Amino acid sequence: MRVLHVISEMGAGGAETLVAGMVARGEEYGWVSAVASAGGFRADALAAGGTATFPVPLAHRSKAGVLRAAWAVRHALSRFRPDVVLAHNVGASLVARLALVPGRRRPLLSVFHGVADDEYRRAARILRHTSDRVVAVSPAAADRLVAAGLRGPQVIRNAVFTRPPVFGRASVRASLDVGEGTPVALCLARLEPQKRHDVLLDAWAALEGDPVLWLAGDGSLRAELEERGEPLAGRVRFLGTRADVPDLLAAADVTVLTSDWEGLPLAVLESMAAGRPVVATDVGGVREVLAGGGGLVVPPGDPAATAHALDTLLSDRSTRDSAAAAGRRAIERDYDPHTLMKAYDELLRTTLEGAR
Repeated sequence: MRVLHVISEMGAGGAETLVAGMVARGEEYGWVSAVASAGGFRADALAAGGTATFPVPLAHRSKAGVLRAAWAVRHALSRFRPDVVLAHNVGASLVARLALVPGRRRPLLSVFHGVADDEYRRAARILRHTSDRVVAVSPAAADRLVAAGLRGPQVIRNAVFTRPPVFGRASVRASLDVGEGTPVALCLARLEPQKRHDVLLDAWAALEGDPVLWLAGDGSLRAELEERGEPLAGRVRFLGTRADVPDLLAAADVTVLTSDWEGLPLAVLESMAAGRPVVATDVGGVREVLAGGGGLVVPPGDPAATAHALDTLLSDRSTRDSAAAAGRRAIERDYDPHTLMKAYDELLRTTLEGAR
């Protein structure tokens, strides 16, 4: 089965991580995979490993941009000749539908990773008109889509495609000038409005002592956030886009995510799989993931609650250890890559057979 993934970019985000993992594991299920995107370090890694990749310009939500992207995806379709197209998120679904030649029944399945609260009706409307089947990455996201008017989304929970760290805790900390005894929190998130790093920085300013915050990611708000973090110089490090997330997780004590909205954030799942307790806002599927005790849930937009939760985990080793063990159990039980790949494989093959 030839599967073309269409996604806006292949950088450090959660959807990109999922695509890279699905491509890597797809061979076990008889998939021949390709990726059409605007590129990024994950696309480069896939290409180096022999996966076909096709360049697609970012659509930027403009009519001309969408048409340019659709034309590039049509080129990918003609070159790769997939049996099925798997589009990740709403914009990619629209682009892929426009790219598909009318009359040729290549099924288009959409993976919905989440949108802002005020975007659900628009998302449901687009997905209703573009997609043969819609997969939501969490029950919470599926429920929101149904409430917005979309019928029958299927839930396939995100999974963690783990890889071991290359370097140990001590060497990673030494490379970032952090001592072994210094408490470290890691935030894996693009520097964009959705992720609310402003809330995180306000929370960090309220913590006492010498804990260090690592911000792994880049984006349009970097200059603004660096200026906002200047009073915290020495306690906050902007690391930029990183390809060594397993190493950073091994060197951190906890992770934190202060988003205004999410679907089912892979940053949370990766943290739990690495045995790192999580502080995350109560959005999307986060509460469900942390229900077993893998971390602490806080209200969105609340620096005081975020600071309290971070202080609880950073200052109490036994609480951290308990949360780490609970997180690992939850990942092994509910977020296994084989379960995810089997579900996608069955869905794609069933949809493809129906189209034929």
